[in-house]
Amino acid sequence: MTDTQTQAPQRTFDIAMQMQSEGPNRRVTVHHEFSNAPNSIPAEKGFPFGGLLAAMCAKTMTEGLEIDAPLQSLTVQYLAAAKFGEELVFEPRLLRKGRQVSYANLIAGEGERLTHAASATYGVDGDCPTPVHEKHRVPVDVNSLTESEHMRGPFTPRFASQIEYRFQDGPNIFGGNKDRARREGTWMRFRDGKPLDVYRLCYLMDALYPPASTAFQHPVLMTTVDLRYDFIAPPTAQNTPDGWAYVEFELIDFDRDWTVDDVTVWGVDGTVLGIGRQRRRVLNRK
Repeated sequence: MTDTQTQAPQRTFDIAMQMQSEGPNRRVTVHHEFSNAPNSIPAEKGFPFGGLLAAMCAKTMTEGLEIDAPLQSLTVQYLAAAKFGEELVFEPRLLRKGRQVSYANLIAGEGERLTHAASATYGVDGDCPTPVHEKHRVPVDVNSLTESEHMRGPFTPRFASQIEYRFQDGPNIFGGNKDRARREGTWMRFRDGKPLDVYRLCYLMDALYPPASTAFQHPVLMTTVDLRYDFIAPPTAQNTPDGWAYVEFELIDFDRDWTVDDVTVWGVDGTVLGIGRQRRRVLNRK
């Protein structure tokens, strides 16, 4: 393997999430290690990873506005690509704080240039007399699989160095799903082994190539326009031991220069932890 393949990340997710406080606002400069550019080209050719930026939006609204209720949903619009070396400022606003449900939004930018807009819904968890929890039979025990070396190779984006991937069938990028469902599933966890929380879920739920990439043998370039996450059940030491979760990405539509894909995250016991939907703009349709 090359040095790029074996090199461990120098800056962890926790370090990346250390933002400077200024009242409710947060400031941060994203490091090149969280670029979406593949390892084979300079990090500056890419942009800060959208999953990390989603986590920063969620953290800013939650902590900056001192909201103590659980985050139930998050929507992020990517207005313009953030740049490395520029200070990114997040400005949250509390729209309504109720006893049961609260709403917040946020704008973020570099100087006068807006890069993101986000909104979040928070809600108090109560006791349900007859709870109904959808379960999913995860395909195989994570401990029976080994790490995918492909996900540490030259075509893997730099942000993926934070994550350990274990596939049962895959990876299928560059046409592996050409003649079957455009669906890709893998066990994932952060390399630091720390427990999952809602911010780490924001990162995981975007930390794989778009499922449309499994339908074509040539690279498909696209950019995220917006995403939405719904958080269903909190991750615990029981349902995500050692931080493991099974994440499945599925292409819903690829047409008219747009793609729509869904993501679902399950714990080891089949508990649904979160679902999401992402809309992307295709840049090199053939």
